[in-house]
Amino acid sequence: MDGSPRLLDELRSLPTLDALVGAIGARNMTPGWIRRAKPILWHEMKSEFVPAHWRYAEAKAAMQAAGRLIGTDLAERRNFVMRNPIPGNDTATLRTLVCAYQSILPGEKARSHRHAPHALRVILDSRGSYSTVQGEKTPMETGDIVLTPGWHWHGHGHDGGEQAFWFDGLDVPLTHLLEPMFFEEHPQGWEPVETAVDVSPMRFPWADTQRALDKARADNEGHFGPTIELPAPTMPTITIKVHKWPSGWRNRPYRRAANTVYVVMQGSGTSRIGGATFDWSFGDTIAAPAWLEIEHKASADTVMFSMSDENLMKWSHYYRIEALG
Repeated sequence: MDGSPRLLDELRSLPTLDALVGAIGARNMTPGWIRRAKPILWHEMKSEFVPAHWRYAEAKAAMQAAGRLIGTDLAERRNFVMRNPIPGNDTATLRTLVCAYQSILPGEKARSHRHAPHALRVILDSRGSYSTVQGEKTPMETGDIVLTPGWHWHGHGHDGGEQAFWFDGLDVPLTHLLEPMFFEEHPQGWEPVETAVDVSPMRFPWADTQRALDKARADNEGHFGPTIELPAPTMPTITIKVHKWPSGWRNRPYRRAANTVYVVMQGSGTSRIGGATFDWSFGDTIAAPAWLEIEHKASADTVMFSMSDENLMKWSHYYRIEALG
């Protein structure tokens, strides 16, 4: 169709509203006043994702089986993605985040690659595994938190004697939404190690986290308990925090405009996310979609890792939090 005077006159003189709607529909426009199955605006935030819980003990047993059944030659990353159980979803854990449990056997090396999404690892059970990021080799020991910023070469290996296990968190769903997905395999297969260090901005050792938590203070509102935020300036879409909850602690219920994933680094307890209640223990993962009520109770001394899109929401001026009790 063109914008000839004749066609423009026909548009101006359309005899009925139905004819007008049909004419602009043919031009890939829709009127703003029509009722839609999914409205353009609505009263308050409502995530399409649901609260979910994955048990580490089950994932670990399955990864032990995977260690027997498939090698890194066939599975570049031997992992299990935590898919939120909503219709049509294949990978996303929450709207902006995807998580997985991953494992590597002694003597194995996972090939190096890089991708646009930012990534991190919470090391759940490892003695002797390591990560190589941009040529820098650092340990991945139990309790460590390891960063892999977007478009950084990274791979990992294992010099220890027992199978290693960890949690992976990435902002892949956000990258899919915004569409700047890029991926590249390292031309040498494995990135050469240029330096080997214990101290790196890419690694937060467990002992350092514990010391920082001993000095941490609780928020005044009683929502989060004593908390530290780990600096990750090269990964601005993911907010990384660790919380310390003594046995018997419970928070003041709240909801907030941030999608959050929790990983139990130590302890046990119960969380109520929206209408769902989850009993958790070491290594478990809990997904809390944005704007659902969150209530935690620790039944043992607990260290809880969390990753969220909180700072992204704040940067966008979308963030809000509401106390519920």
